[in-house]
Amino acid sequence: MGATAVLKCEVLRASGTVQWVKDGLLLGPQRSLPGFPRYSMIGKRGQYHLRIENAQLEDDTFYECQAGQSDISDGIISDAVWLNVLIPPSNPYFTMDVTAFWVAGESYDVTCVAPDAKPEAEVFLYKDGVKLTGVKSFPVSGSKDKLLNTHAEVTVTAVSSDNGRLLACYAKNAALSKPVVTTVTMNVYYPPDAPLIVNLDGDEVRAGRTLMLECVSGSGNPLAALRWTKNGEIVSTTWEEDEFARKSRSVLKMLMTPADNQAELSCESFNVVSLSPLSITHKINVFFDPEELTLSGSLEAIEGQEVVLSCYAASSNPPVDIRWWLGYKELNNTVFIREEGDNGGMTTVSNVTHRFSREDNGLMLNCEAFNKGTRFSKIEAAKISVYYPPQKVWLDAPAQDVPLHAGTKVTLICHSTGGNPTATLTWLKNGKAVAHAPKQTSSDMAVARELHLVLTASDNMATYRCDATNKAKKTISAHTKLLVYFTAVSMKITAQQEVLRQGEVLTLECLAESSNPTANIFWSVGAVRFQKAEQTHSKDESGAVTVNSTLLLNLTSQHHKQNVICQAYNPVLEEGANTYYQLNVLRDNLHHHWLEDGSLEIRNATRRDAGLYTIKCENEEGVSQTAITLDVLYACGVTAEKDPVFVNLGGIADLICVADANPIISAMFSWKWLGEEEVEMGEETQEDESSLLTISNVTRAHAGLYQCTANNGIGLSASVNVQLVVQFKPELQKGPQWRKVASRGDGTTSAELVCRAEGIPRIDFSWEKKGVLLDLANPRYEEKTVREGSFHTSTLRVVNVSAVLDYAVFSCYARNSLGEDKVDIQLVSTNHPDPPSMFRHVSSSHDSVTLEWIPGFNGGSQQKFRIRYQWDQSLSFQYVDVFPLDATTFTVTGLQPVTSYNFSINALNAIGESDYADNNAILTITTMDRPGSEEDSPPEVPQSPSELPTYMTAIFTFVIGVVLALNLLGCFLGLRWKRKCEQRRAGGGSVVDGQKSELDGSSQSSVRNSNKYESGEKINTAAQRTLLIDSGSETESHVYESCTTEDSHYYYHPTEYRPTLRPLPEERRGLGVHHVAHLPVNPDSHVYEDVTEAGVYRDTVAPALPFPNHELTQQRSDWRSMTYRQGFSRAGPSVDVQAQSDLPFELRGELV
Repeated sequence: MGATAVLKCEVLRASGTVQWVKDGLLLGPQRSLPGFPRYSMIGKRGQYHLRIENAQLEDDTFYECQAGQSDISDGIISDAVWLNVLIPPSNPYFTMDVTAFWVAGESYDVTCVAPDAKPEAEVFLYKDGVKLTGVKSFPVSGSKDKLLNTHAEVTVTAVSSDNGRLLACYAKNAALSKPVVTTVTMNVYYPPDAPLIVNLDGDEVRAGRTLMLECVSGSGNPLAALRWTKNGEIVSTTWEEDEFARKSRSVLKMLMTPADNQAELSCESFNVVSLSPLSITHKINVFFDPEELTLSGSLEAIEGQEVVLSCYAASSNPPVDIRWWLGYKELNNTVFIREEGDNGGMTTVSNVTHRFSREDNGLMLNCEAFNKGTRFSKIEAAKISVYYPPQKVWLDAPAQDVPLHAGTKVTLICHSTGGNPTATLTWLKNGKAVAHAPKQTSSDMAVARELHLVLTASDNMATYRCDATNKAKKTISAHTKLLVYFTAVSMKITAQQEVLRQGEVLTLECLAESSNPTANIFWSVGAVRFQKAEQTHSKDESGAVTVNSTLLLNLTSQHHKQNVICQAYNPVLEEGANTYYQLNVLRDNLHHHWLEDGSLEIRNATRRDAGLYTIKCENEEGVSQTAITLDVLYACGVTAEKDPVFVNLGGIADLICVADANPIISAMFSWKWLGEEEVEMGEETQEDESSLLTISNVTRAHAGLYQCTANNGIGLSASVNVQLVVQFKPELQKGPQWRKVASRGDGTTSAELVCRAEGIPRIDFSWEKKGVLLDLANPRYEEKTVREGSFHTSTLRVVNVSAVLDYAVFSCYARNSLGEDKVDIQLVSTNHPDPPSMFRHVSSSHDSVTLEWIPGFNGGSQQKFRIRYQWDQSLSFQYVDVFPLDATTFTVTGLQPVTSYNFSINALNAIGESDYADNNAILTITTMDRPGSEEDSPPEVPQSPSELPTYMTAIFTFVIGVVLALNLLGCFLGLRWKRKCEQRRAGGGSVVDGQKSELDGSSQSSVRNSNKYESGEKINTAAQRTLLIDSGSETESHVYESCTTEDSHYYYHPTEYRPTLRPLPEERRGLGVHHVAHLPVNPDSHVYEDVTEAGVYRDTVAPALPFPNHELTQQRSDWRSMTYRQGFSRAGPSVDVQAQSDLPFELRGELV
């Protein structure tokens, strides 16, 4: 079909029409055969070939060539020719749904049809290029007549490998030289492979980690669907397909939590032909830390107490290991308990038992839980408080043998150092608590509590005890007794007769109860004084004396209503006490009584009886009269004309008292100043019954009470007190510590600016900032004024201090009616303190120097002072910290006699330290000579041999010879010993295995080079006390190691010397510069326990020197004016301390 066919026909000498007949149809004579475009007749003359172009099935028929009848010939017809048109089959096709999928393992009937072929086509089936066998073919009618469709059938069993392969149908007949082919890509569904989880290194994973797990399933048609399940519950159904790689993958992003521990995590793969999903499962072992770590048990313990502490770690996987740390020391006395916990983990409990010592105080107790799985540790920390009793207690009190007068104001101060917490001090008098003691004050590691006393008789030899106690439940005490001189506590006169009659002898007893020292009793009746009276004495436990005196008195009428005075006078105190007994002598009751001799007796005369009496005598001769003036004398009564008396500073004060008395005599008045300090009394004048005390150029010291006493010789004296008030303008305190206030300027803290003025009358305050009056209605400013006597204090509180707004100069004005004063106060940032000023020498002795200074600004925090001193021969400066911290006077002890020392002082706070006082000035002071030193006495002249017996001379000669021989031997051995020492010194000069070497002055440079201190201040005293043992030689000596003396210094480098602490009695008082003085050991006193580990304990808050003694100076009685001594002097043997390390840790020195 489609080709060109030529049917040949030749007619020789045709006479008729030649034409072709197709299946009985004449095609026509024309060679172009109109009507039949594909047909034409071709050929030369006589050739009538039929050419059929593009042969079609319709051309398949019979053809004849006819020559028509003519005149000359008959018509002829050729034989019929059959034109067989071959038709190739159309593209074969499969009768099945080529889009449908097959399932692997199932059989399918495949039919391929090769349509419309002529002749019928041969059909062949191929699968992936392999000819299929068992194919059955059969023809059927085609779409047109003469065409045949060939059907080829075969049964195919699908396998997974068929997927994507070609199923081909080949059709071929005679019309084709090459078969036609139809192919179908086989779509075979088959289950996927089992899934595989990648990116999972192991089944152990740490909580908190985000897992990126990838599940991959290969093969399968269609590609696998993936899903994730956890413990059977679907957690993800998303996946992606990679057609190129023929696999499916699903990524699960999962944050692991402890709840996921032991969870079964599965990935399932399946598709439409899967009978059941394929899966892979992993059990996840989640490592997780305990959510909580709890430290339980008492974190407070008394020294020596054994405490059980527990550390609980919540559920974790794997279970944690718990370790205990106290400071940098691990505690090993532990017990572990593990139990099942949440999320498949284990809880852990660790119990530790520890006996706490004071060195543990303030250390951090750490319970550390370490998880080996997560490699993570969790720590629960708490600070340990170990309560231990105070180290020592001492009193600042007058000496017990110094007498004090009743009425004297005495301040007892109790100090306590050491202990945790700091001690609570309680004052007791004769075992009973004193309620009126002020609150105690604290400074650093010390506390103090004052007790203010106005001495009375009950204080004489009373035991004042100060108990120091704290949570350690152990009390240590210090006590003292006061020797108080006082007049009789009470006086009483008793009469043996109840009824007194004229002419009888009256026996009176006067009891002057309890006086110290012994009082003398004097009797008087009116102007009559009895010099001698019987007296008896008795003492009580305190040494006070009770005196009993007896007076025998012959009663007369003159004694009626008179007072019998008994006075107990104490010559030491120059004062006394008195009482009286009024006589009531029975007689006539008439006030005026005529006597037999004509006299007029006035009984119980009073001042009303005074006046002019006229006596009239009359007889026969006449009348006579005379006048008598009766002057009744009576004791003084005195009043103040004006009280109080106000006077301005520098003015003249007139104090006036008026007496009511008879007689008025000259010099009957006396004035007395009742203040403590001496002042100039002024001029006393008397005008009749008035006394005037005139004080010119009044100073503030004159203010106070003045006593006016009047005595006219009749009866007892009378007194009245007059208050003098000195008025002066305000005077503000303007020292360095008042001119600055520090505060952080971050808006979180407040600052208080204190302005204190003294003045009379009342003072009013006002404040300015940068010259502008402050508006105190502003809530950022709060002002409070407090008045105590003549002192007025205004406190300005600046709320939420801002560096930008408030760092400025504030001015405080103090005004009253007499004037005003101003002080500028600068508000600044916190900083190191300013240097002290006015550093001066107060006093000195042969071994001590007392110094005084004025504190500077403290920089905004608690400051302390440190004194530095050095003498000519010393290698380095010595340092001593002043205690208490706010003291402004201090005594440095332990110095050498007749030695010049250079002193300086600076201040320190938590931020830093100041320069030294007065622009780094040096105060040079030379100590005094040792008291009681005498010139060496001349040697005694030995008795001449001629004065001795002969045998004694022989004995002395023998002894002297033996001594000379021993001296020679000693010199020889000494030279050898010295040579060995020099060899050892040449070998390094260090102490090795207990060996000692000698260093003289020439070896100082080698000693300096051998230590590790870089600066010129090689080792200070505090450090030297730390490093030297058995210190008995002079501190300034350069001999650290000696071959000749047992008490010389041995030098140990700090990195090598580690002495252990041993128990020490608490009665040890302190260090001087060279040695330590001891009291005898009290068996009941507290003894420190041994420290279990060797080494010097370093307490970061321990002061550089032992806590000093404190002695009251004679200059002032207030707290700030005390002189504090560095050491203690007590009765008892003196013992040298071997090492600073042997001291309790509160007293050790420190390297500065």
